[in-house]
Amino acid sequence: MTEMNRSGGGAFQDLEAAMAALEQEQRKLAEIGEVRQNETTTVQAKDRSLEMTFDGGGELSELKFNGTKYRNMAPAQLAHVIVETLQQGRAQAMAKMTDLMGSDVLPGIDLAGIAAGKVDPSSVIDALLSPMLDGIVDDDDRPGKDSRSEKGGQDG
Repeated sequence: MTEMNRSGGGAFQDLEAAMAALEQEQRKLAEIGEVRQNETTTVQAKDRSLEMTFDGGGELSELKFNGTKYRNMAPAQLAHVIVETLQQGRAQAMAKMTDLMGSDVLPGIDLAGIAAGKVDPSSVIDALLSPMLDGIVDDDDRPGKDSRSEKGGQDG
């Protein structure tokens, strides 16, 4: 195996690097999942009339009105306070996730999108595996590619 490392080292080292990156991202994703389940963010409206609690994914989990100030607000004003506080809370919750993800994210992987549940898991897998498959598998043979449609409908 040592001889193989010397002679065919490029592909083998690239594969090792891709696998190490995959393992690192899997650990990071597990940590993000833990935060999504257990972390909360609580924000208070500027006028202190209400407060909202968000789960780790930035979803509203609790709305609490403080006192009776909200009862004297015009409907448009109350709606504005609710929307403004909701946006502030989501932004803070997502900032926590972004901080956790760090800046050393692999190119092509939107961890903030994953945290928000807005990213297709297959695109994440493709982004992780693409470096390993480059040079090993022809583009036409990669999973998810329909080689017949790219070859003009011929069966090969």
